Amino acid sequence: MPDPLGLIGDQNALQGVKGLPSTGGPNRPGDPAFGNLLKQEIGRVNELQQDAQVAAEDFAAGRRDDIESVLIAARKADTAFRMLLQVRNKVLDAYEEVKQLRV
Repeated sequence: MPDPLGLIGDQNALQGVKGLPSTGGPNRPGDPAFGNLLKQEIGRVNELQQDAQVAAEDFAAGRRDDIESVLIAARKADTAFRMLLQVRNKVLDAYEEVKQLRV
């Protein structure tokens, strides 16, 4: 089963994101900004959720009879959403920590 967000095992997936070690120097041109990367991943999570919804509706309507694929689609969507939720929580924690810094 492939990684729902495509980040596991891809060594270049998060290159250029601040706070993570990079091998080619800071913010190389052509690297995606964190905001753009996050928007892409939110879109991919949304697609997975829509696919799971369609699969469940098709199963309920009798247009498909393989419950396994419906369950797999639902599990992929759930896992991707949970991962995105954890990323959001970490970003909010970092924001709160930065807010506490005195200048």
